[in-house]
Amino acid sequence: MATPEQKPDAGQGSNALDDKLDKGVLKVAAVVILGAIMAILDTTVVNVALQALTIEFETSFDTVQWIVTGYMLALATVIPVTGWACDRFGTKRLYLLAIMLFLIGSMLAGLAWSIESLILFRVLQGLGGGMLMPAGMTIMTKAAGPHRVGRVMAVLGVPMLLGPIGGPILGGWLVDSVSWRWIFYINVPIGIIALLLAWRLLPRDEPEPAERFDFIGMLTLSPGLAALIYGVSNIPSAGGVQATGVWLPILAGIALILVFVLRALRIENALIDLRLFKDGTFSVSVVTMALFSVAFFGAMLLLPTYFLLVRGESALQAGLLLAPQGLGAMITMPLCGRLADKIGAGKVVLPGIVLIVAGTAMFTQVGADTPYWQLLLALFVMGLGMGATMMPIMSAALQTLTRKMVARASTALNIIQQTAGAVGSAVLSIILADLLAGKFGVPTSDGQLAATAAIANPATRDAAATMAADSFASTFVWALVLIAVCLVPALFLPKRPPAPPQPEDSGHGNDESAAPVLMH
Repeated sequence: MATPEQKPDAGQGSNALDDKLDKGVLKVAAVVILGAIMAILDTTVVNVALQALTIEFETSFDTVQWIVTGYMLALATVIPVTGWACDRFGTKRLYLLAIMLFLIGSMLAGLAWSIESLILFRVLQGLGGGMLMPAGMTIMTKAAGPHRVGRVMAVLGVPMLLGPIGGPILGGWLVDSVSWRWIFYINVPIGIIALLLAWRLLPRDEPEPAERFDFIGMLTLSPGLAALIYGVSNIPSAGGVQATGVWLPILAGIALILVFVLRALRIENALIDLRLFKDGTFSVSVVTMALFSVAFFGAMLLLPTYFLLVRGESALQAGLLLAPQGLGAMITMPLCGRLADKIGAGKVVLPGIVLIVAGTAMFTQVGADTPYWQLLLALFVMGLGMGATMMPIMSAALQTLTRKMVARASTALNIIQQTAGAVGSAVLSIILADLLAGKFGVPTSDGQLAATAAIANPATRDAAATMAADSFASTFVWALVLIAVCLVPALFLPKRPPAPPQPEDSGHGNDESAAPVLMH
């Protein structure tokens, strides 16, 4: 049996090793889980604090959402870097760097003095957080060996399932009982422990020859997406597309993305291998995933704000009210992952999208006094649908590819998922901000603050809550349309079980890093 300091021999084939993860691997898993908890909680803990941050910094919802959008774009930026950097610098060194970046970003975010500084520090936090899961899972895959990857995924799936439940509750409690700053400070003790344990327990590995990395691609795609989203988000406050603050960043963003696409078609090792889109199943899966991420992640940003603004709940209560969604996903995610392998992803994803459509449809009718049992039921149904869609879509995208292509494809999928989620968060928050401003007769930048003040006033509370609820219901109509559109490409997803992986390059390439990137 391997000692904690030894790297378990992935090539051992004894029944004992095949049956369970030994003590050395479990210690490595404990370190990686700590890092995963930080990264996953931080993607869910912030949403319940957005209302408090809007009031704290006296800003608008379409501005404060950049705390989420900036973080997601940072995640998308570093996902493709991680696989290359693991080879170039060693996974242990990269994992330690990721924890330190995340810690520094967390501490600075807690100290933020303006909305601009908070967004900047969240981007720094996202650069670290984006490397934690892929690098950590690469470490785990190497430690356990390829014959135990399934067990590794099961171990690391626990924080992924618990994050959507625990994150909003923890964030709500910290905002109510301590301070919004502690949703970031809470990462510091966890991160310090993770850093010390990683230094002590993770096996050392030497850098290996790495493929040439597409730095130019990274420096055109990520800023291009950020500029495009920034320009679109300025449309309501600027009064239209004719404003310089709108058309200039939009054109700059489109130009940078176009440069990326034209270059990626000509070079090897592009940041996103566009040749993957020659595979019909991959293309259909990507379109389905992108539409799904735009609608679903955008809607997730709105839900806690509805409970906080319209219903006057505390942040903790809002977090608790979101728990049914996480419970629904916890039920269906492991079941539907196995089911997709047996009967085909298309037969699982379509019912999942229908469930999300049904849950979202309930929110398009939401009012200021909608019974809570209806809202909780809708959230639970949406959670059931989420668990039946995301992983099966990603699995479908990979099932017709060769082993050599899987690592590149999973990287491309995760970049697209994160950027589409960032776009959805930005677009739906813009729509909500504009609707609130129109209802309360104020500029877009003051819509949410005006609604908050009117609802807090007993003389105008009922009328203001009704107007605010109408704004949320109208915004959810847009989310419903986007999710319903997902049904079209989902009809073309595979309806049969995946075939065995094609044999070429089966013993070579970045297979180990494919699964870690996919699971992020």
